[in-house]
Amino acid sequence: MACIKLGSKTDAFQRQGQAWFCTTGLPSDIVVEVGEMSFYLHKFPLLSRSGVMERLIAESSEDGEEKCSIRLPDIPGGAKTFELVAKFCYGVKLELTASNVVYLRFAAEHLEMTEEYGEGNLLTQTETFLNQVVLRNWKDSLRALQTCDDVISHADELHITKRCIESLAMKASTDPNLFGWPIVEHSGPMQSPGGSVLWNGISTGARPKNTSSDWWYEDVSTLSLPLYKRLIAAMESRGIRQESIARSLIFYAQKYLPGLNRRKGANDSNSSARLAPVALGAPSSEEDRKLLLEEIDRLLPIQKGLVPTKFLFGLLRTAMILRASPSCMSNFEKRIGMQLDQATLEDLLMPNFSYSMETLYNVDCVQRILEHFLAMDQITGGASPCSVDDGQIIGSPSLTPITMVVKLIDGYLAEVAPDINLKLPKFQALAASVPDYARPLDDGLYRAIDIYLKSHPWLSESDREQLCRLMDCQKLSLEACTHAAQNERLPLRVVVQVLFFEQLQLRTSIAGCFLVSDNLDGSRQLRSGFAGSTEGGWASTVRENQVLKVGMDNMRMRVLELEKECSNMRQEIAKLGGVKSSSTWGNVSKKFGFKLKSQMCSAQEGSVSNQNNASGKKKNSSKGG
Repeated sequence: MACIKLGSKTDAFQRQGQAWFCTTGLPSDIVVEVGEMSFYLHKFPLLSRSGVMERLIAESSEDGEEKCSIRLPDIPGGAKTFELVAKFCYGVKLELTASNVVYLRFAAEHLEMTEEYGEGNLLTQTETFLNQVVLRNWKDSLRALQTCDDVISHADELHITKRCIESLAMKASTDPNLFGWPIVEHSGPMQSPGGSVLWNGISTGARPKNTSSDWWYEDVSTLSLPLYKRLIAAMESRGIRQESIARSLIFYAQKYLPGLNRRKGANDSNSSARLAPVALGAPSSEEDRKLLLEEIDRLLPIQKGLVPTKFLFGLLRTAMILRASPSCMSNFEKRIGMQLDQATLEDLLMPNFSYSMETLYNVDCVQRILEHFLAMDQITGGASPCSVDDGQIIGSPSLTPITMVVKLIDGYLAEVAPDINLKLPKFQALAASVPDYARPLDDGLYRAIDIYLKSHPWLSESDREQLCRLMDCQKLSLEACTHAAQNERLPLRVVVQVLFFEQLQLRTSIAGCFLVSDNLDGSRQLRSGFAGSTEGGWASTVRENQVLKVGMDNMRMRVLELEKECSNMRQEIAKLGGVKSSSTWGNVSKKFGFKLKSQMCSAQEGSVSNQNNASGKKKNSSKGG
């Protein structure tokens, strides 16, 4: 820390209890009371430097008192500052530093210690030191600004606060590697004004390493919230990037709001220790932390992606715990909704902090966040129908975020489904909020529904059917269809639909396999002349063809099993209805609302049989040859 030395005389001041004495050999003729401290001094050194002291001593002498007594209750900085003022008046050695220059500048102004009362008076000395030393140095400017916090009204009146803030903002917006600002001491060796490394105060000529753009975050986090806000505003006016502003706010919030770092991993242990809340200047009460949180909300940039989604969730959880204002929590939800595609399932699992404790997790909050995301997606034009082929999205690349969110919501539904207090309408509302086109497959939704049915066995048949209407059986994968066909928790209507579409998928797959097999056989005949040069490739093709045929055999067995199951169901339904099975099956098909006609199955079956016949003929002809 820079300093200059004033005065040349040895220290002649001694303290005894609550009193200071000047031991110059002359008896004291004036007592100056500052707060609870008394100073036994001499009139001449004081009145020769201060206009205020001159007037007060003159007024006291008119009263005829032998020993003058003066009270100075309003001097900025109190007794500690007046001690330095008295030493300056006596010419005693003292150091002018960034820690005391602000108080001395206020005291010089208050006591009228101008050039009129002596050349090189205290007001000139402090003002020169401020302008030529303190404001040219980052650490000294920061320290001087910190001292303004206790006497902010005086600092604003003399524009010292503004000057310190402008100095810091200018230095933060300038690359320190270009000018060699003396950066923070903890980050490495100190630098000289020319930018070289100092050793015992001597310039070594060595250049320091390049400094990252976040070098000022920790320093400014030591400021109180009012001063920090003013500094951030000054930095924004100087055009500092919003990314830097956002990261500084994150650093400040993590330092003073406990709990924001609770989810950091082992790799971040060092940073967690560095960001641990400090006692000095930290919000002392829950109300102070709530005010800090609401100010962070107002200061954070609103652009998408500037603030990590995980940090926003941390702020939202803290806002719930501290019971911040509804507008504050709503703003955090909207910020998260803008970038919900960047969230993780762990982020969404926010406990319910309400007194009612209806559910374990705050499902209502996730519902609102999802609504904000969908509304933003509509505004940006990202939401538009798309087609799905083998689970892959065919459409605009802008649909990728919404499909990521759908997968996230399906995973969230599966996590909250075991909660017995989660009501069916709330589960349905969240699942139905997602547009149909955004789900390439309904496997995740089916898993969540199955878990909910398992955890809520008391649901009526109508409620089960209403819940299962959320999923589209045609969008279930073959594995999901196989599981659903054997799921006793599903309503009969849904099981029949699943069996129908599973059979349709299997027949389509078998038909496709025969087509591929024929194409491979034709290709082998066309390329038989090149067998010698491509022996390794054809061997691989033969092995793949054998594996494919094994898979086809397995699918044939599964189709036979499904046909037996369907036949048994027809017989059972016919017995219950007392009518012929064929007509009953037609009524059941209409009742269960199959979207595809049954003729498609027969058509596919015919296609498969044709493929089998064609394949058989080819094999016989090849054997005959």
